Amino acid sequence: MESEIDTEQEFDEIYHQFFPVLVKIVYRITGSVSVSEDLCQEAFIRYYERRDKLPGGDQAKFWLIRVVKNLAYNHEKRKGRERMAYDKFYHEPKRVETNEGERSILEDESKKAVQEALLKIPYKLRMVLILKEYGEMDYKDIASSLKISEGNVKVRVFRARKLLSEYLEKGEVYVP
Repeated sequence: MESEIDTEQEFDEIYHQFFPVLVKIVYRITGSVSVSEDLCQEAFIRYYERRDKLPGGDQAKFWLIRVVKNLAYNHEKRKGRERMAYDKFYHEPKRVETNEGERSILEDESKKAVQEALLKIPYKLRMVLILKEYGEMDYKDIASSLKISEGNVKVRVFRARKLLSEYLEKGEVYVP
């Protein structure tokens, strides 16, 4: 009974430690807070069901990142056709004069523009950029998590940043 309490406590610690980071990562892939939270919950359910066979600590973090990455990838594949159907007008930012009263609106539109540009980046490049910038992981951890070389991670991050910059240059983005 005591070991069951210990495993429950360990699960609670892992959940509270990694859930916010995982939601950030998945949000940058899906662009939806509710979908991100749902996919992270699904990942933790899977972890909970297999917790006796899975590692704890940082290894649990890497396992959970792989699971949420795959769940998000599957979600994105299902949503891919919808994204293609968006009208060009929907993606074009509106020209707005800058003044103090509109600052928060412009910031929101810019965040949306960055999210849309991020969603245009190919999945393999987007994933490493999200883990680097929003997951705050270093190249070594990303390489371990995605099971690719550290050099490959650096190349992908560089290419993703370049593409993101190109997509953002096409639109108008407000930077306070």
